[in-house]
Amino acid sequence: MTDFLSSYRALADHVLVYALLALSQYVVLRAGTFSLGSAAFAAIGAYATAILSTRFGWPAPVAIGCGVLLATLTSALMAFPLSRLRGVFQAVATLALVQIVVTINLNWDDVTRGALGISGIPKVATTPWLLATVVLCVWLLHRMGRFALGRAMDVIREDETVAVSLGIRVAHHQRVAMITSGILAGLAGGLYACNSYSISPEEFGFHMTVNILTMAVLGGRTSVWGALAGAAVLTSLPEIFRFFAEYRNVVQGVLLVVVIVYLPNGIADTLFALAHDRRVKRHASARPDGAASAATSGVLR
Repeated sequence: MTDFLSSYRALADHVLVYALLALSQYVVLRAGTFSLGSAAFAAIGAYATAILSTRFGWPAPVAIGCGVLLATLTSALMAFPLSRLRGVFQAVATLALVQIVVTINLNWDDVTRGALGISGIPKVATTPWLLATVVLCVWLLHRMGRFALGRAMDVIREDETVAVSLGIRVAHHQRVAMITSGILAGLAGGLYACNSYSISPEEFGFHMTVNILTMAVLGGRTSVWGALAGAAVLTSLPEIFRFFAEYRNVVQGVLLVVVIVYLPNGIADTLFALAHDRRVKRHASARPDGAASAATSGVLR
């Protein structure tokens, strides 16, 4: 029983870490930016945390804070040139950043220990701490959507030309989104390092980049809950389909295609839209004005 609970606690920790990474991708997508650099910022946060805590004996919270700071500075430096690019050019530039970071971690043996990675990291990021961090980040991002910053990002995502005509500084808001993404990804990387005992360069490569982007798109790009739903579904699938060990990737790919085809807005966004439509219909049918109700029902038919 203890082994059963510990195995699922490890899965829950994995879901929470990837939820933070999916939130970092959600932020840039919300601002209409096609940045794929979350894996690079996560690697920076993870390696900085691991090096400071194992080699220099720094307390884990301080090491994580320094890792987040380094990832934030890197994302700030990248934000200025990236805000001048658009679409696929942003994607290529950020993919190049991911490859650069992976290459440095692989070849800087004196600091990162190369392909061997870093082990012996103290496990202090337990499930309650991960859960509290995710809840706090979700609350902050949700609150951001209620202020001018979040609303401006929504306008930029829908139509950049309209945003410019309204006086919204597109480049400024996209830089803010990129820096926020770097903070979240660096935090996720630091927590991952302090939860998994060891890290290696290949964990933060192209595979992680694809997973993070898929989670954000699968769950839904217009709400915080979409990133959480995508992280929960994609991280849990390998465990759910363990009995399809040889065909796990095939089953996962088929499910992704089905969801993308039939739920193009993502799982969470589609469910929220359906719930909203049902609520509107129920309120319309409950109106005391019979003529208005009849007209509404006629339109719905």
